[in-house]
Amino acid sequence: MNTLSYKTVSANKETANKEWVLIDAENKVLGRLASEAAKILRGKYKTNFTPHADTGDYVIIINADKIRLTGNKWNQKEYIRHTGYPGGQRVTTAKQMMAKNPIAMVERAVKGMLPKNKLGAQLFRNLHVYAGPEHKHEAQKPKEINLKSIK
Repeated sequence: MNTLSYKTVSANKETANKEWVLIDAENKVLGRLASEAAKILRGKYKTNFTPHADTGDYVIIINADKIRLTGNKWNQKEYIRHTGYPGGQRVTTAKQMMAKNPIAMVERAVKGMLPKNKLGAQLFRNLHVYAGPEHKHEAQKPKEINLKSIK
């Protein structure tokens, strides 16, 4: 076999062809939406995927206030944070978080599915979430994507 006839391509930030993708979150289950968005942000579906480089696309999620949760998660799912002071643990249910800030629910779900390092922080900057149907990225001409079409 002639080993000089093929090369393994390792993509980097300059050679990655990044696109803008629009996802409508209306009536989508939160976890399934977040895993697909993380896959697109990471670029795992692309042929030139490189684990150590940002080769994914920019993702715009609209209608974050119309996501679904299955079962009784609206009342039972808890978001825990800590103020940093003794006894400063604060608990918020999913229903309370949706009423206060629906964008934070989607962002937190997607961020939890990205790598926990500098690359994950860089990939998270490529995510834009909006509560309503309007977004401010019309100039980038994002293509609306069906999540079932991504493999």
